[in-house]
Amino acid sequence: MSVTSRYREAWEGFWREAPEEQGAVFWDAEPALTAGRHLALFEAHLADPGLAMVDLGCGNGTQTRFLADRFPRVVGVDLSAAALDHARHADPAGQATYRLFDAVEKTEAETLHAELGDVNIYMRGVLHQTEPDDRQQLVNGIATLVGERGRAFLVELSQEAKPVLMGLAQSPSGPPPKLAPIFRHGIAPGEVADDAVPEFLRAAGLGILASGEIPLITAEYGPDGTRIELPSKWVVAGRAV
Repeated sequence: MSVTSRYREAWEGFWREAPEEQGAVFWDAEPALTAGRHLALFEAHLADPGLAMVDLGCGNGTQTRFLADRFPRVVGVDLSAAALDHARHADPAGQATYRLFDAVEKTEAETLHAELGDVNIYMRGVLHQTEPDDRQQLVNGIATLVGERGRAFLVELSQEAKPVLMGLAQSPSGPPPKLAPIFRHGIAPGEVADDAVPEFLRAAGLGILASGEIPLITAEYGPDGTRIELPSKWVVAGRAV
């Protein structure tokens, strides 16, 4: 099973239109406020930090390059070829490698695992953007990739984020400039129930090693000039030990 053509084209259209500069996309906040804070949460739970680190849903590679400064091998994967064009253009030194990848497609996960072996995974805000019927398959793909020794760090919008986003989208002045393209391209954030993520993981054979809450920092600002933050939850998952 793979993602629908509509879903793939929505992301291609979004990334073809997206500006090159870092911070121009709604979720493209600087790594010090995103992957840096997340690394502090999950690094201690890595059974083997020497495994390849896969940034799943890497987009334009901002967080991927940060991770590449801290792990020996980092691979950014994304469904969108246009996103990967941005990522490669922003990484002329080749700190990381980038590849087209459909995490919902079982054979693609198996092929990548055969190539890299067990991996650690960083995934920020991807599950809630995935079509509902594909979410379990996505987590199954994560389970295939981490294998026996890898760990997955997932951070996803909590249920409390939806009214925040809807309030921004329905503002009398319209949605903030960096949020508007998301709705225009039909990739508006979906809702994943807070208790659904642990269930997806358990169904895929993964256990939760640590969990908590942390705001998901965006690259956008509200009318009062403050940074927009979205309520989110995080988990570190792996095979039960």
